[in-house]
Amino acid sequence: MARGRIRARLRRSQLYTFCIKPRAQERPHPVEGPGYSRIVYCNQPFMHKRKPLKYRSNYISTTKYNFITFLPKALYEQFHRVANLYFLLAAIISVTPLSPFSAVSMIAPLAFVVGLSMAKEALEDWRRFMQDMKVNSRKVKVHKGEGIFGDKAWQQAQVGDVVKVEKDQFFPADLLLLSSSYEDGICYVETMNLDGETNLKVKRALEVTLSLDEDEAFKNFNAIIKCEDPNPSLYTFIGNFEYDRQVYAIDPSQILLRDSKLRNTAFVYGVVIFTGHDSKVMQNSTKSPSKRSTIERKMDYIIYVLFSLLVVISFISSVGFAVKTKFYMPEWWYMQPQDTDDYYNPEKPGVSGATHLITALMLYGYLIPISLYVSIEVVKVLQASFINQDIQMYDEETRKTAQARTSNLNEELGQVDTILSDKTGTLTCNQMDFLKCSIAGTAYGVRASEVELAAARQMAIDLEDQDSERPSVVGQRGKQQEIELETVVTSKDEKDNKPAIKGFSFEDSRLMNGKWLEEPNADVIMLFFQILAVCHTAIPELNEETGSYTYEAESPDEGAFLVAAREFGFEFFKRTQSSVFIRERDSASGQPIEREFKILNMLEFTSKRKRMTVIVRNEEGQILLLCKGADSIIFDRLSKNGRLYLEDTTRHLNDYGEAGLRTLALAYRKLEESEYSAWNDEFQKAKTSIGADRETMLEKVAEMMERDLILIGATAVEDKLQKGVPQCIDKLAQAGLKIWVLTGDKMETAINIGYSCSLLRQGMKQICITAVSSDAKEVIKEDILMQITNASQMIKLEKDPHAAFALIIEGKTLAYALEDDAKQLFLDLAVDCASVICCRVSPKQKALVTRLVKEGTGKTTLAIGDGANDVGMIQEADIGVGISGVEGMQAVMASDFSIAQFHFLERLLVVHGHWCYKRIAQMVCYFFYKNIAFGLTLFYFEAFAGFSGQSVYDDWYMILFNVVLTSLPVISLGAFEQDVSSDVCLQFPALYQQGPRNLFFDWQRILGWMGNGLYTSLMIFFLNIIIFYDQAFSAIGQTADMAVLGTTMFTCIIWALNCQIALTMSHFTWIQHLFIWGSIVTWYLFLFVYGMLSPTISGDAYQILVEALAPAPIYWSATLLVTVACNLPYFAHISFQRCFHPLDHHIIQEIKYYRKDVEDQRMWSRERSKARQKTKIGFTARVDAKIRQLRGKLQKKQQSSLEMRSPLTPP
Repeated sequence: MARGRIRARLRRSQLYTFCIKPRAQERPHPVEGPGYSRIVYCNQPFMHKRKPLKYRSNYISTTKYNFITFLPKALYEQFHRVANLYFLLAAIISVTPLSPFSAVSMIAPLAFVVGLSMAKEALEDWRRFMQDMKVNSRKVKVHKGEGIFGDKAWQQAQVGDVVKVEKDQFFPADLLLLSSSYEDGICYVETMNLDGETNLKVKRALEVTLSLDEDEAFKNFNAIIKCEDPNPSLYTFIGNFEYDRQVYAIDPSQILLRDSKLRNTAFVYGVVIFTGHDSKVMQNSTKSPSKRSTIERKMDYIIYVLFSLLVVISFISSVGFAVKTKFYMPEWWYMQPQDTDDYYNPEKPGVSGATHLITALMLYGYLIPISLYVSIEVVKVLQASFINQDIQMYDEETRKTAQARTSNLNEELGQVDTILSDKTGTLTCNQMDFLKCSIAGTAYGVRASEVELAAARQMAIDLEDQDSERPSVVGQRGKQQEIELETVVTSKDEKDNKPAIKGFSFEDSRLMNGKWLEEPNADVIMLFFQILAVCHTAIPELNEETGSYTYEAESPDEGAFLVAAREFGFEFFKRTQSSVFIRERDSASGQPIEREFKILNMLEFTSKRKRMTVIVRNEEGQILLLCKGADSIIFDRLSKNGRLYLEDTTRHLNDYGEAGLRTLALAYRKLEESEYSAWNDEFQKAKTSIGADRETMLEKVAEMMERDLILIGATAVEDKLQKGVPQCIDKLAQAGLKIWVLTGDKMETAINIGYSCSLLRQGMKQICITAVSSDAKEVIKEDILMQITNASQMIKLEKDPHAAFALIIEGKTLAYALEDDAKQLFLDLAVDCASVICCRVSPKQKALVTRLVKEGTGKTTLAIGDGANDVGMIQEADIGVGISGVEGMQAVMASDFSIAQFHFLERLLVVHGHWCYKRIAQMVCYFFYKNIAFGLTLFYFEAFAGFSGQSVYDDWYMILFNVVLTSLPVISLGAFEQDVSSDVCLQFPALYQQGPRNLFFDWQRILGWMGNGLYTSLMIFFLNIIIFYDQAFSAIGQTADMAVLGTTMFTCIIWALNCQIALTMSHFTWIQHLFIWGSIVTWYLFLFVYGMLSPTISGDAYQILVEALAPAPIYWSATLLVTVACNLPYFAHISFQRCFHPLDHHIIQEIKYYRKDVEDQRMWSRERSKARQKTKIGFTARVDAKIRQLRGKLQKKQQSSLEMRSPLTPP
């Protein structure tokens, strides 16, 4: 225990032949010129307080605004809206004599609307700011001088600071690793927030700084780093380290990136190179964009139409006024035309018309709904609160709910066309379960995979349907089919009696508890288990509480293999620099014994090699080559006498693949001493060579040894996806959504995950776009373009309508595919494929792919991820969803919505997205309808009254129209309307397509509502004019004056509009009834109270209800007649549509109303099956394929049984 701490003495550099290698002293990098100007004075942060060495602070911000930019930027956001801009101009004009209204009546509503919207923006950004502060306030130990380290907030860390980071802490900035708690200066780093990978990376300090392994060592430490400028490349770094008058080259293996985490290492020391927004993870992020929904952008065009209508009728009004002024004003002696100003001067009709144009523009301003935006803001806040409080999206493990971090995009959730998803932490929890295996041609493992279980259940349902339709066949076929399904269904249920073992779901008594010794090929089985226990790079850790070992493996597959080996009786428990130790049960005595396998060489698994090999010497002195890898790679390297089990193993691998399992083949070879020595000499020469062709030489030497293998079996592991992921993807696919996976993982892992979550399946044709090995970029690009063109041509020539294609491309290739002259070809190919998987992509590439899909297709995109590496694509997409997992909150801070688990996305889109889209669409359409219906009556009356600029309505009527009398019903429509319940939304996912197809907010529907508003305005005005024009109004023979006519017209408007919204709604609660009918009651109460006020306040409306309107039957009959006339066409339209051209939700509503879903389950199931979009991905598509396979087997059995029963026919 040197210096009071336990020092780990394991040196892993020898184990990683290809990844981390002992290297000779490398020459310093040339770090001069543009792009290489950064100089860091280590342990001297005071040197960086002045320019040019003053760099960015370590403070980070993901907010849209700050205290300085909030006011101008937020005002720009508000007046970016056309309607607000119009009302701003109207408010300015309202202070002039040209205004028909008082200045307060124009300025106050605008200030209220804009102020409320800005307050909402400020609140949402304040939440982002507080989350930023949580990150900026994290603590890290920083060298304060004299060998003393103290805590500092992350935001206070400076370039040049020496920091000490302890186990399971995040790195506060980009650091140069100086030393670690391991003597050889290595440390283990988890980069999940950067590239999505959970497997640990090994970093190694420069040998010259290994002695700086305690606090006191930094008392007099000084050095200089000269390196590249800040850039977004996560996988490259060029720099030099000047220390003790020597210069040493720095490469990426010494760099610890911000937001990655220290694992399995007690502590490390590092010096800060890049801080804050200069760090590589922040360089990969993009600025928080200001996002607007598709409906909101379209609203601008609608307002352009209404504004054009406003200008037209205002122009007509001004022309009419000018004509009246010129030709009729001189005859109107009571207007005193000889003594008037320019506004009414008969000799200047042009001036009169021009000034009246401004008056008319303000008078008819009710065509432009100023309260629309504030009503939408209120509705969106309510919708966001419903999302936040949805108990179905509450995660009990993390105790987190869904959060709508911005309410601007609620309706966009219902219009998503493409989902771009991260993999690790989003789709997977990176847990593999060892489920089945094939050894010596015999299949072991009786437990079913999730795919097999789903296929069996679905097929059982199908058989029940068939049997109920043809009961006579049940006796003949039922038992045979039950036998076929029995082993699949029952085996899974037996597990409940046994405690679950993480990583091990295998069940087969033939291999467990030492029973494998009784199998006919026990020696082969033992070798199989030994390969599992020896061929890996994992580190064992003893759990002191349980006494068992856990394993830190590079991949979850390796971890599952080691757990399986342990459960089979071959426990890996110790690793040294040169040996692996296994505790296994002796076949003779049955007692546990320890065996040592000396590691001679290790050939690492890479995406190119697709295999891993370890060469060991066992205790008997025998040299063995143990290999595991992809079946196609292993099978190509088998010897002639090593193919004994090939046929059976191939069949088992196909079955495992169809069951959705990840497979590897295992093989071995015995080596002679002389053969190995000769090969090892060649291998050492290649390993110690320096040059660009070093990797090629190593590969060639490895190929020499990895041949003439003997196949012994295969493994099948089930990749544990996050809870509900396959079902969620299946439901989203049935809803018609396209799903792309963008991951930093290697291609093999990404493909396997694709199989696990059913984005890929057996029989799907995979198109892998890869870059050729060449130094000429033009050659590489030309080859990639050729591959894309050929693939597109292949899809076009495909005649099978059921054929499905999957596009798989990795980061290096994607860099070329995203260039300007290639990206459209790439996008066209990707859109034609059923699923797209991009692997080994950087955060920047994720954002670029998202932008390409968004701009190239013109459709709504949603990006979902959980780490800092996903921030770019989350911000670039139309909608960004962050998963609030355990690994940091960067994705959540940059997102528009956050959820705790991927499977909550199903409810967020299919339920809340569908509801929000229809609510907002119907609300906006109704808003324009009601404002057109109301605003045009003002124009009709002004034309009727000689274009005088006179309003037929009292000022208070007009003020209350939008604020009180019609606001709450439309808010209830936007907040509470449901065409179908949440359960039905999930049962009928095809309903979601109403959003992407924009059925409720296309121009046909918008113009239809505008036409309805025009019709309503005509009915209200002309019917009232006809009714009141030539006949007595009261019992004493009085005719109606303007106050009576205006109040009656306004009463008709209130009734017609509120009845219209009642007809529009499908779902009523007491709130809707209260708001709709309460608004009508409120109008009468207001009219009563307003009429009771002094005439100086109420004016012409004094006692108008009590004395004039209420006693007159014509008032009530006119109200009834006009209301019915206004709503009759809409009622006829919806009746005709429901009877002859019903939409999907109309049919479902009728089924639910007549309770057919309860009384006729078969019909309900049939309708549900029809309500699925045809898709080639998802669990359902995969189950269908499995059903076809099972049915094929059943048909073969039936045919063979029939042939056996039928009598032999003579030749």
